[in-house]
Amino acid sequence: MIAAMKRREFITLLGGAASWPLAAGAQQAERTRKVGLLMGIESDPDARARVKALRQRLGELGWSEDRNIRIDVVWGAGDADHVRADAAELIRESPDVIVTNGPVPTTEAGKATPAIPIVFVQVPDPVDLGIVASLARPGRNITGFTHFELAFAGKWLETLKDMAPQTRRVLLVTLAEHPALPGFLRTITALESSSGVKATPAGVRHAAEVERAIDDFTREPNGGLIVLPSQIATTHRELIIALAARHRLPAIYPWRDFPASGGLSSYGIDTVDMFRRAASYVNRILRGEKPADLPVQAPTKYELVINLKTAKALGLEVPPTLLARADEVIE
Repeated sequence: MIAAMKRREFITLLGGAASWPLAAGAQQAERTRKVGLLMGIESDPDARARVKALRQRLGELGWSEDRNIRIDVVWGAGDADHVRADAAELIRESPDVIVTNGPVPTTEAGKATPAIPIVFVQVPDPVDLGIVASLARPGRNITGFTHFELAFAGKWLETLKDMAPQTRRVLLVTLAEHPALPGFLRTITALESSSGVKATPAGVRHAAEVERAIDDFTREPNGGLIVLPSQIATTHRELIIALAARHRLPAIYPWRDFPASGGLSSYGIDTVDMFRRAASYVNRILRGEKPADLPVQAPTKYELVINLKTAKALGLEVPPTLLARADEVIE
């Protein structure tokens, strides 16, 4: 049983009496609904905060553990084989809704069940990845919240070039066989002639491969680093930041915790807020709406964070125009 496994935990939703519509009936109001969260690496600094945000929002929407809901959180290793096994076991518990974090858990959960509603979070360009038919009408049993279009890779490249104009080569670091890598690479490759930057993909699985890829790349000058959103970035955040510093490699990351930990910059979303927004879809599905009828939602804002101390250590003069655009400057 899932309850006996160390990677699983049951989270109590506190506070707030259930505010059911009268039409729902007393029997439905008293029924305990089950929500399964197929998450990623628990060591991710924002992981617990994301779960807490979803939990709190569900509480605000009337879902209380002592009355009508139970949440089962599954922390995984991130690679497809482990995620596939986690998804299958979670589905055997017959949850009413599954929340998935990232493209690999979403893809594996979608393969495992055509019936249980799935709300995804942090999936780049789900139409291109074949997860939904369209953003407006997702179809099937899956909907959710995308965080980056594949074309957003052009924004990362543009921002990196603004900070380090000498950049002529970029290394794209992500999890090996990550489904979004071809699309991100396609975007950067299409910009080679206009940007003067050549992209090299690096799909890696573990720390040794991360180190080898960056070490090999920096044997030639004028390089830069774009770390794509994936579990490998989360797992090896400190290593990647340390390697970028060692090789004096300007880098841009997808999440704020990278510059907060000493990385140069990030351009991305507030992932905690996205989980809070996802709770609204969980609520609507539990109350009878179909995922196929709920449009996929995109971020309303992207945040640019720059670590000025790191920029100075790398000998970079960040343009005032870029500093003015930044949502946060760490000094």
